[in-house]
Amino acid sequence: MELIQNTPDLSAYLAADEVIDHDHPLVRETAGRLAKDAVDSYAYARLAFEFVRDTIPHSQDSGDMRVTWRASDVLEQGTGICYAKAHALAALLRAEDIPTALCYQRFDVVHGLVAVRFNGAWHRQDPRGNKPGVDAQFSLDGERLAFVPDPEFNEVDHLVLYAEPHPTVLSVLRAAPDRPYLWKTLPTAL
Repeated sequence: MELIQNTPDLSAYLAADEVIDHDHPLVRETAGRLAKDAVDSYAYARLAFEFVRDTIPHSQDSGDMRVTWRASDVLEQGTGICYAKAHALAALLRAEDIPTALCYQRFDVVHGLVAVRFNGAWHRQDPRGNKPGVDAQFSLDGERLAFVPDPEFNEVDHLVLYAEPHPTVLSVLRAAPDRPYLWKTLPTAL
């Protein structure tokens, strides 16, 4: 599977914006704390992934009704669905100069994850959070994602790597006053 950058400019995958706000003090402080325990950028990427996957519960799993979408809000409130957790991980990785893209899969609804660039290649990672039946792991040697699309059910991996959140995803997150409302409006296509 060949992943495709939506922009050829690699610096776009390091940029801060309103959503991937890695210039926010909380994101910087969290990144700095994680970086202290990392011997190199690979170790840091794994630590950041495990931090988001394991310490920020997926709001559906935890029953949290709040909807977050900005990386700093995800870290502050300690909750988010897959898209929000991907935004938080992207911000933590970009804060340490690791090019990070947002990418998506489609099942019944669109699922969000990230891709990190190491050794001239993109590697998808899924910080969604593990639970029975889900065992996502950080890996640069083959994907260990939460879910694998089944083409028989019209499930697909979107091959495009976005420097910014997809507008459809972002508009749904911003419009949702709570998770039950969000669940009724999750995108089924990009």
